[in-house]
Amino acid sequence: MKRLITWALLLILVAVAASGVWAYVNLGRPFKGYEGAEQFVEIPAGRGLSGIGKSLADAGVVRSSETFRLAVWLSGSGRRLQAGEYRFDRPLTAAEVVDKLAKGEVYVRAVTFREGLTVREMAVVFETSGFGTAADFIAASKNASLITDLDPEARDLEGYLFPDTYTLPRSTTAVQLVERMVNRFQKAATPELREAATARGLSLRQLVTLASLVEKETAKAEERPVVSGVYTNRLKIGMGLQCDPTVIYALMLAGRYDGNIRKGDLQIDSPYNTYRYAGLPPGPIAAPGEASLHAAANPADVPYLYFVSRNDGSHVFSTTLDEHNRNVNEFQRRRSKP
Repeated sequence: MKRLITWALLLILVAVAASGVWAYVNLGRPFKGYEGAEQFVEIPAGRGLSGIGKSLADAGVVRSSETFRLAVWLSGSGRRLQAGEYRFDRPLTAAEVVDKLAKGEVYVRAVTFREGLTVREMAVVFETSGFGTAADFIAASKNASLITDLDPEARDLEGYLFPDTYTLPRSTTAVQLVERMVNRFQKAATPELREAATARGLSLRQLVTLASLVEKETAKAEERPVVSGVYTNRLKIGMGLQCDPTVIYALMLAGRYDGNIRKGDLQIDSPYNTYRYAGLPPGPIAAPGEASLHAAANPADVPYLYFVSRNDGSHVFSTTLDEHNRNVNEFQRRRSKP
């Protein structure tokens, strides 16, 4: 009987040892149990170690939940595993999987909204980036309550969705992204910037509106304060801003913009048409970047009232209408002739 018990104990010890050796060997062997080039696994916040191991095993990322838990125990990383969506695209050892979760290498994608885009144009970028539909983005952009503390007159978020590159989980919704973009704008609209605007008699809404005109008129950093100075001079004397981008925006709102602006379009009856109505338009026509916001708050002290494109991305500025007409003749009319 004693021999039987001894042999039974030995067999148990051998089995345990064999299991341990098998598990240890497998820890060092890369594994890929899923089909296709990649596999995504969502680890919700608060999920326990067993649950995480089961999700990874079910997804074919690790051989078994037990292998994963052993790797966690050996690494001492149990308290450092982070929630989020993870992407796996090659065979990994259990230890490498644990390390990935411990470092929080959550899968994100970058989406870039350049300066000067309208909400509708941003919606197209959102959709083509694969996060959702343009309609969802436009709907989310109507939540003016997100900016009410800074602009109580806002009816939507045009101008307040800050242009930048955002890194986002695949599951990011339009609502979540819009909230993040508004938060980014609020950080850009520093107290110092708002104070500079107030000193010039501009509300934040007027500042962003002026900045959006500057953004649409020039991409050259050195010209932004000068363009802002031109518009500031015109506003001081009650002269029409005569800004083509405002006409384009009015045409877009009316569903009439086809990529071209014609002489007759300058007469469109819209409060955004700065050829017909003096002063700033009623709101931003695009999303200005930080440089344009600062240019609007700190315009250059220049005598100019006019500017015209050189057709190379830069502009020539003038003080009198005669000078301006000569510049238009040189840089626009003559060059348009075959």
